[in-house]
Amino acid sequence: MSVTISSLLRDRIVALAAADDGEICGLLLGQAGRIEAIAPAANVAADPARHFELDPAVLIAAHRAARSGGPSVIGHYHSHPSGVAVPSATDAACAMPDGTLWLIVAGKEVRLWRAQPGQGGTVAFAEALLDIR
Repeated sequence: MSVTISSLLRDRIVALAAADDGEICGLLLGQAGRIEAIAPAANVAADPARHFELDPAVLIAAHRAARSGGPSVIGHYHSHPSGVAVPSATDAACAMPDGTLWLIVAGKEVRLWRAQPGQGGTVAFAEALLDIR
């Protein structure tokens, strides 16, 4: 499966990650197959250098906007400041196998993953093709 994102949005996420020593995070907004916007969120995790937790107010506001005709929440993005752009064990433990998108940035590398059902109720991440235009 391919998901389209503009080079401007991709570059904005990379810039946000480069400007912060901790994990940055936010929402991916759009529709199936297309990331149309992002909603940066504060990382409210107890240890933002190693984990991320979206500010719930941003998530609630995005869902309210979607119900009023705005873009849908189709996933989220976060960074791995000292890692690779691959879902970590912590990511898998926190994910729901619901098909949402996980865009992960590490340095200048950006990769997209879909959280899917794995064996025994676990989450399996499948890499999705990120079509940058």
